[in-house]
Amino acid sequence: MSEPSAPLIYRDTVRDEWIDYNGHLSEPFYVMVFGFATDHLMEVVGMDERYRTETGCSLYTVEAHVRYLREVAARSELTVTTQVVSVDGKKLRFCHEMTVGDTLVATEELLALHVAHARAAPFPDDVAARLRRYQRPVPDYAGRGIS
Repeated sequence: MSEPSAPLIYRDTVRDEWIDYNGHLSEPFYVMVFGFATDHLMEVVGMDERYRTETGCSLYTVEAHVRYLREVAARSELTVTTQVVSVDGKKLRFCHEMTVGDTLVATEELLALHVAHARAAPFPDDVAARLRRYQRPVPDYAGRGIS
């Protein structure tokens, strides 16, 4: 495995229109922000718009597990840290951790497939190598079911 890169960070701010009737970040917007963090991962490792257009390849999420740990107020500054758990052939397992300040407010674990023209296909070696630079030890919450 190559030398790990610095943590992969995506930042955003909670918009007023993302707030629900309880006065906190509504659950679909946690997932949307995590989606933006996935887009950021794809950009950083070279799976950007040009890659998708030229190769017909992308990522498809096939499973996600979100944990909502704390309420988030309007205008909160969000930081999402992304780590790769594993890259195996055509599968990518990764986790996002969302914080406000030093407080962990949500996590998302994802399993995605690399696809070429809507069919599962192995990652190109260079893309897999760039993904592995963000590989870290498996977080304690990863792989758990709902209890």
